Amino acid sequence: MECKYFGQCGACRLYENGYDAQLQEKLQLNKERFNSFYQGNIDVFASPQSHYRARSEFKIWHVEDDIFYAMNHQEHKGVVLIDECPQVNEHIASLMPKLLEKIKEYKLDFKLFGADFLSSSSGEIVVSLLYHRQLDEAWEQEAKKIAQDLNIYIIGRARKQKKVIGQDYITETLHVSDKEYRFEYIENSFTQPNPRVNEKMIGWAMQHFKGVGGDLLELYCGAGNFTIPFATLFNKVLATEISKSSINAAKRNMQLNNITNIEFVRMAVEEFRDALDGVREFRRMKEIDISNYEIDAIFVDPPRSGMDEDSCKFSARYKHILYISCNPETLVRDLEILTQTHTVEAMALFDQFPYTHHVEMGIKLVKKV
Repeated sequence: MECKYFGQCGACRLYENGYDAQLQEKLQLNKERFNSFYQGNIDVFASPQSHYRARSEFKIWHVEDDIFYAMNHQEHKGVVLIDECPQVNEHIASLMPKLLEKIKEYKLDFKLFGADFLSSSSGEIVVSLLYHRQLDEAWEQEAKKIAQDLNIYIIGRARKQKKVIGQDYITETLHVSDKEYRFEYIENSFTQPNPRVNEKMIGWAMQHFKGVGGDLLELYCGAGNFTIPFATLFNKVLATEISKSSINAAKRNMQLNNITNIEFVRMAVEEFRDALDGVREFRRMKEIDISNYEIDAIFVDPPRSGMDEDSCKFSARYKHILYISCNPETLVRDLEILTQTHTVEAMALFDQFPYTHHVEMGIKLVKKV
């Protein structure tokens, strides 16, 4: 990826020797990091080298009577004014300069401090405009003109305010193992930023669950990114997530894909563990007969903090564990517990974030005999 802001913009941290060399550097680092748990081959899934992000956030910076996109400077507390970003997908890249001109034309720049973009692979886009002022009817009328001119959806956000012009979600289609899956991605909620690597990540996970059979338990299911495809491999799936909006999105995504064998439960992992063990009763579980599940496999995709010790020990009850981690450091900590009862059977590195030090790791564990 060629970027005229390399070395200044804090969004990218790796520059030397080109993308392939950077990816090999990440691989070597993680081979050493996980060597005490696994000495086999680590599957590596590369990213497109440019235009790979389907969501991105930019500051809006005011200079006299003009406005610019801006990112944090890598070396000091200031910002870098930018007019392009080769990270974002082609649809966002094309929209960025047009949007800025329309904002100035319709005079919607007053106290505007941020613009967040969410795009599908087909070019459906929601833009969130963030303000340090309340938004009135006049703002709404002008925003509607911009949305119509650019064929986008706009969300206006201010303190305790959310104004929706059109809709607050886009619909993405992912292609995994020659099958299409459709997902509604809601503005201001978590989605995987790199759809092409996300497809590879789901495909790898499905490959390592093939033939396991029975039912699946999933923790931290989000909006069903993995849950929906997994439902094609198991008789039933029981999935938990603490976020109400994510659970609602997951149920909608299940309908979009004509899937009927998933039960989504809005519970924290600790609550769910207590419910399964009969320690406490929860109304949210009253319609679910856990005795009807034959669970031999568990899937976890926790936040950067990883899992706590109790959650690791809970997961270790099951023969098959598949763990997707966005933080290799907390994964090492969790593997110290999980490998007391399980053996690492396969590992993968997913380069979700090119030109940074971040990677996602996939781990398949099987209970020791």
